[in-house]
Amino acid sequence: MTVPTGRRERKKAATRRKIADTALRLFLERGYDAVGIRDVAAEADVAVTTLFSHFASKEALVFEQDEDFEHRLARAVTDRAPDEPLIPALRREVAALVRHCTADSAAPVRRMVHGSAALREHEESMRLRHAESLASVIAADPRLARSTTACRTIARFTVDAYSLARDAADPEAALEEIFRMVEAAWAGADPAPRE
Repeated sequence: MTVPTGRRERKKAATRRKIADTALRLFLERGYDAVGIRDVAAEADVAVTTLFSHFASKEALVFEQDEDFEHRLARAVTDRAPDEPLIPALRREVAALVRHCTADSAAPVRRMVHGSAALREHEESMRLRHAESLASVIAADPRLARSTTACRTIARFTVDAYSLARDAADPEAALEEIFRMVEAAWAGADPAPRE
């Protein structure tokens, strides 16, 4: 996540962080369904309108790093070395994200998400959005001449690899196995003009 430079940006970031931390603490203490938006706003000492200026929904409070996740996947493509192949760059970033989300400190949040239909549904919609965003970045790279379908497929595989590995008994082994298949799929996609 980028560090805000101006005073106003730092203050907005601090307010956002305070709201997110407060929400997570309340959700973990009382249960996601037992805490309302007004509870979070009151505990964070902000107006409900301020909360909604930072977060679009109650679910977004749990997934407050959603945008950072999406940007990290995009940067894995755009910031890789000129001679670095796509799939190893994606694998490296997904592995870092999986390590972060499988840390012991993340376990209570994962249990909360698994226990809530609303949170699982929100997470699925995020995955689809991340995959479409990643597909656009892959398709825009002139070094990766593949069809739109191939770009969308690899993006979907990559985002799903994160979810599958994160939930596996051995995340590293799962990533290794998944990315062997992703690499084979990418290698098998015919370089072709854009659709």
